[in-house]
Amino acid sequence: MKPTLLILAAGMASRYGGMKQIEEFGPEGETIMDYSIYDAIRVGFGKIVFVIREEFAEQFKAIFDPKLKGKVDVEYVYQHLDAHLNGYVKSPERAKPWGTAHAILCAQHVINEPFAVINADDFYGHDAFVKAYDFLTTTCSEKHYAIIAYELGQTLSDHGTVNRGVCQVDGFGNLEEVRERLNISKVNEVVKSEDGLMPDVLSLSTMVSMNFWCFSPSVFKLSQSLFADFLTEHGHESKSEFFIPVVADHFMKVSVGRVEVIPTSAIWFGVTYKEDAPSVRESIGKLLNAGVYPKGLWS
Repeated sequence: MKPTLLILAAGMASRYGGMKQIEEFGPEGETIMDYSIYDAIRVGFGKIVFVIREEFAEQFKAIFDPKLKGKVDVEYVYQHLDAHLNGYVKSPERAKPWGTAHAILCAQHVINEPFAVINADDFYGHDAFVKAYDFLTTTCSEKHYAIIAYELGQTLSDHGTVNRGVCQVDGFGNLEEVRERLNISKVNEVVKSEDGLMPDVLSLSTMVSMNFWCFSPSVFKLSQSLFADFLTEHGHESKSEFFIPVVADHFMKVSVGRVEVIPTSAIWFGVTYKEDAPSVRESIGKLLNAGVYPKGLWS
């Protein structure tokens, strides 16, 4: 059974100031997602699932259906605020989506096979999809998940601080914890996190999560249970979010599962700030000139 790629595209992009998920970065109007989808198809993924907000459904379908028809199966699912609440009554002030782990829950009715999860606005690189496909088709199980990890130095922005999930890895290459570090920047070749935690200076080679996960469908049942707990504890907070690392942490420490850390040599880049856009276009241009991708991705 071919694995599925689940793309999280329902975020509000508040720091970017617009719908960066569908902004055109390639020479023929390609989004960053287009390159991820292209890589996924060419390594063997059989289905693409978009998690989006329903009000943008027609816009997404107009962009992607003509490109992907006949190349891969496609599904669109909606991250509604009322989804999977199971009787919980949310605050009327709640506008922010419930977070990345809730987004995964919203796709459970269309995924029955091992699957990878990525962000819509991150460029992950071909090697990352090769590594994910190999894991999902040979190793993934109900007790064995994975994360594709990047070196911190490859994930910084020249236009502001970033937050990164620092991976604590044991001696067997398994994840022990994803520790969220805030306000990370590089000044004079020194990388510092200004969040009050120690160490405040981080190595460029520190392995971090860019939200590229590999799961068995067993993650849905676990996520539903943990989301119920989350709502009880944090549902009244207007900006609280149920994140994937919360699920992974419980999986490792309570369910006694294993999350393998798979390093990738791929180059990562993304758009956090509007000022990142020109450098993203430049990076894509370099890959096109090097022949890594065709200049007309779908033509």
